[in-house]
Amino acid sequence: MVLVLVIGDLHIPNLTYDLPAKFKKLLVPGKIGQIICTGNVCDKETYDYLRTIAPEVHVVRGEFDENTHFPLSLTIQHQSIRIGVVHGQQIVPAGDSEMLAALARQMDVDVLVSGGTHRFEAFEFEQRFFINPGSATGAWSGLWNGDVTPSFALMDVQGPVVVTYVYLLLDQEVKVDKVEYRRPDQPRHVESTPRQEVAVGW
Repeated sequence: MVLVLVIGDLHIPNLTYDLPAKFKKLLVPGKIGQIICTGNVCDKETYDYLRTIAPEVHVVRGEFDENTHFPLSLTIQHQSIRIGVVHGQQIVPAGDSEMLAALARQMDVDVLVSGGTHRFEAFEFEQRFFINPGSATGAWSGLWNGDVTPSFALMDVQGPVVVTYVYLLLDQEVKVDKVEYRRPDQPRHVESTPRQEVAVGW
Protein backbone atom coordinates (compact mmCIF):
# COMPACT_ATOMS: atom_id res chain seq x y z
CA MET A 1 0.00 0.00 0.00
CA VAL A 2 1.28 3.43 -0.98
CA LEU A 3 -0.29 6.56 0.44
CA VAL A 4 -0.36 9.22 -2.29
CA LEU A 5 -0.52 12.94 -1.53
CA VAL A 6 -2.46 14.81 -4.23
CA ILE A 7 -1.67 18.50 -4.06
CA GLY A 8 -1.40 21.50 -6.36
CA ASP A 9 -1.80 25.18 -7.21
CA LEU A 10 0.52 26.27 -4.40
CA HIS A 11 1.60 29.53 -6.09
CA ILE A 12 4.45 30.10 -3.61
CA PRO A 13 5.75 32.84 -3.47
CA ASN A 14 3.80 34.48 -6.32
CA LEU A 15 0.37 34.65 -4.68
CA THR A 16 0.98 33.46 -1.12
CA TYR A 17 3.92 32.91 1.20
CA ASP A 18 3.43 29.34 2.48
CA LEU A 19 1.17 26.37 3.13
CA PRO A 20 -1.22 26.77 6.08
CA ALA A 21 0.55 25.79 9.32
CA LYS A 22 -2.16 23.22 10.12
CA PHE A 23 -1.50 21.49 6.79
CA LYS A 24 2.27 21.49 7.31
CA LYS A 25 1.80 19.71 10.64
CA LEU A 26 -0.02 16.89 8.82
CA LEU A 27 2.47 16.56 5.96
CA VAL A 28 5.30 14.88 7.83
CA PRO A 29 8.02 12.72 6.26
CA GLY A 30 7.77 8.94 6.55
CA LYS A 31 4.02 8.50 6.12
CA ILE A 32 3.47 9.47 2.48
CA GLY A 33 5.02 7.28 -0.21
CA GLN A 34 4.34 9.37 -3.29
CA ILE A 35 3.27 12.88 -4.25
CA ILE A 36 1.22 13.79 -7.30
CA CYS A 37 1.24 17.54 -7.87
CA THR A 38 -1.01 19.28 -10.39
CA GLY A 39 1.47 22.10 -10.92
CA ASN A 40 1.98 25.75 -10.06
CA VAL A 41 4.59 24.78 -7.47
CA CYS A 42 6.29 27.92 -8.83
CA ASP A 43 9.73 27.90 -7.22
CA LYS A 44 12.55 25.47 -6.48
CA GLU A 45 12.27 25.89 -2.71
CA THR A 46 8.67 24.66 -2.72
CA TYR A 47 9.58 21.71 -4.94
CA ASP A 48 12.46 20.86 -2.58
CA TYR A 49 10.03 21.01 0.36
CA LEU A 50 7.73 18.48 -1.36
CA ARG A 51 10.74 16.19 -1.81
CA THR A 52 11.28 16.18 1.96
CA ILE A 53 7.76 14.76 2.47
CA ALA A 54 7.94 11.76 0.12
CA PRO A 55 10.67 9.89 -1.76
CA GLU A 56 8.76 9.98 -5.05
CA VAL A 57 7.42 13.31 -6.40
CA HIS A 58 5.59 13.66 -9.72
CA VAL A 59 4.76 17.17 -10.94
CA VAL A 60 3.04 18.38 -14.11
CA ARG A 61 3.72 21.89 -15.35
CA GLY A 62 1.37 24.71 -14.47
CA GLU A 63 1.38 28.01 -16.31
CA PHE A 64 3.37 29.72 -13.52
CA ASP A 65 6.02 27.07 -12.92
CA GLU A 66 9.64 28.15 -13.27
CA ASN A 67 10.70 24.59 -14.11
CA THR A 68 9.92 24.05 -17.78
CA HIS A 69 11.17 20.45 -17.52
CA PHE A 70 8.00 19.35 -15.76
CA PRO A 71 5.87 17.37 -18.25
CA LEU A 72 2.46 18.68 -19.35
CA SER A 73 0.91 15.31 -18.51
CA LEU A 74 1.91 11.98 -17.03
CA THR A 75 0.49 8.56 -16.27
CA ILE A 76 1.23 6.40 -13.26
CA GLN A 77 0.25 2.75 -12.76
CA HIS A 78 -0.88 1.79 -9.26
CA GLN A 79 -1.68 -1.93 -9.19
CA SER A 80 -4.67 -2.28 -11.53
CA ILE A 81 -5.47 1.45 -11.44
CA ARG A 82 -4.04 3.75 -14.10
CA ILE A 83 -3.82 7.40 -13.03
CA GLY A 84 -3.48 10.34 -15.41
CA VAL A 85 -2.28 13.76 -14.27
CA VAL A 86 -2.63 17.17 -15.95
CA HIS A 87 -2.54 20.72 -14.67
CA GLY A 88 -5.89 21.58 -16.21
CA GLN A 89 -5.08 24.29 -18.76
CA GLN A 90 -6.02 21.68 -21.40
CA ILE A 91 -9.63 21.76 -20.14
CA VAL A 92 -11.85 24.47 -21.64
CA PRO A 93 -14.05 25.54 -19.97
CA ALA A 94 -12.06 25.00 -16.76
CA GLY A 95 -13.15 21.92 -14.81
CA ASP A 96 -15.75 20.86 -17.41
CA SER A 97 -16.74 17.23 -16.77
CA GLU A 98 -17.30 16.38 -20.45
CA MET A 99 -13.87 17.71 -21.42
CA LEU A 100 -12.24 15.93 -18.48
CA ALA A 101 -13.93 12.69 -19.54
CA ALA A 102 -12.70 13.12 -23.12
CA LEU A 103 -9.14 13.61 -21.87
CA ALA A 104 -9.42 10.57 -19.57
CA ARG A 105 -10.51 8.45 -22.55
CA GLN A 106 -7.64 9.82 -24.65
CA MET A 107 -5.12 9.05 -21.89
CA ASP A 108 -6.78 5.66 -21.23
CA VAL A 109 -6.86 6.16 -17.45
CA ASP A 110 -9.19 5.05 -14.66
CA VAL A 111 -8.46 8.12 -12.54
CA LEU A 112 -7.74 11.62 -13.83
CA VAL A 113 -6.09 14.11 -11.47
CA SER A 114 -6.29 17.74 -12.60
CA GLY A 115 -5.90 21.20 -11.11
CA GLY A 116 -6.06 24.79 -12.24
CA THR A 117 -9.47 25.70 -10.80
CA HIS A 118 -8.31 26.08 -7.16
CA ARG A 119 -11.49 24.23 -6.11
CA PHE A 120 -11.59 20.72 -4.71
CA GLU A 121 -13.71 18.26 -6.68
CA ALA A 122 -14.06 14.47 -6.63
CA PHE A 123 -16.66 12.73 -8.73
CA GLU A 124 -17.33 9.63 -10.79
CA PHE A 125 -18.34 10.09 -14.42
CA GLU A 126 -18.51 7.57 -17.26
CA GLN A 127 -17.17 4.90 -14.86
CA ARG A 128 -13.97 6.87 -14.24
CA PHE A 129 -12.91 8.88 -11.22
CA PHE A 130 -11.96 12.56 -11.38
CA ILE A 131 -10.18 14.42 -8.62
CA ASN A 132 -9.03 18.02 -8.36
CA PRO A 133 -7.16 18.65 -5.08
CA GLY A 134 -7.84 22.40 -5.26
CA SER A 135 -5.23 24.87 -4.00
CA ALA A 136 -3.31 23.70 -0.93
CA THR A 137 -2.51 27.30 0.00
CA GLY A 138 -5.91 28.79 -0.82
CA ALA A 139 -4.27 30.98 -3.46
CA TRP A 140 -6.54 33.45 -5.22
CA SER A 141 -8.04 32.40 -8.55
CA GLY A 142 -9.40 34.71 -11.19
CA LEU A 143 -11.98 32.06 -12.09
CA TRP A 144 -14.17 32.66 -9.04
CA ASN A 145 -15.34 35.44 -6.76
CA GLY A 146 -14.58 35.19 -3.04
CA ASP A 147 -12.02 33.30 -1.00
CA VAL A 148 -10.54 29.94 -1.96
CA THR A 149 -10.73 27.12 0.60
CA PRO A 150 -7.28 25.54 1.06
CA SER A 151 -7.41 21.81 0.30
CA PHE A 152 -5.43 18.70 -0.60
CA ALA A 153 -6.15 14.97 -0.78
CA LEU A 154 -4.60 11.66 0.23
CA MET A 155 -5.28 8.63 -1.98
CA ASP A 156 -4.97 5.05 -0.81
CA VAL A 157 -5.07 2.62 -3.75
CA GLN A 158 -6.24 -0.82 -2.64
CA GLY A 159 -6.40 -3.02 -5.73
CA PRO A 160 -9.38 -1.81 -7.82
CA VAL A 161 -10.49 0.58 -5.05
CA VAL A 162 -9.26 4.14 -4.57
CA VAL A 163 -10.06 5.61 -1.15
CA THR A 164 -9.57 9.38 -1.14
CA TYR A 165 -9.37 11.48 2.02
CA VAL A 166 -10.07 15.16 1.44
CA TYR A 167 -8.55 17.78 3.74
CA LEU A 168 -10.21 21.20 3.81
CA LEU A 169 -9.25 24.19 5.97
CA LEU A 170 -12.57 25.71 7.04
CA ASP A 171 -12.70 28.45 9.69
CA GLN A 172 -9.11 27.62 10.69
CA GLU A 173 -10.06 23.98 11.37
CA VAL A 174 -9.06 20.99 9.25
CA LYS A 175 -12.07 18.99 8.08
CA VAL A 176 -11.61 15.53 6.57
CA ASP A 177 -14.03 13.76 4.24
CA LYS A 178 -13.80 10.40 2.49
CA VAL A 179 -14.66 9.51 -1.11
CA GLU A 180 -14.41 5.97 -2.49
CA TYR A 181 -14.14 4.84 -6.11
CA ARG A 182 -14.25 1.23 -7.26
CA ARG A 183 -13.08 0.51 -10.77
CA PRO A 184 -15.82 -1.31 -12.71
CA ASP A 185 -14.95 -4.93 -13.40
CA GLN A 186 -14.82 -4.74 -17.14
CA PRO A 187 -12.21 -5.50 -19.79
CA ARG A 188 -10.21 -2.50 -20.96
CA HIS A 189 -6.81 -1.83 -22.45
CA VAL A 190 -3.85 -1.98 -20.07
CA GLU A 191 -0.33 -1.44 -21.38
CA SER A 192 1.90 -4.47 -21.03
CA THR A 193 4.67 -2.21 -19.73
CA PRO A 194 3.17 0.59 -17.62
CA ARG A 195 4.47 4.01 -18.57
CA GLN A 196 5.48 6.29 -15.75
CA GLU A 197 6.88 9.69 -16.55
CA VAL A 198 9.00 11.11 -13.77
CA ALA A 199 9.24 14.84 -13.26
CA VAL A 200 12.72 16.24 -13.77
CA GLY A 201 14.15 18.33 -10.92
CA TRP A 202 15.89 21.66 -11.19
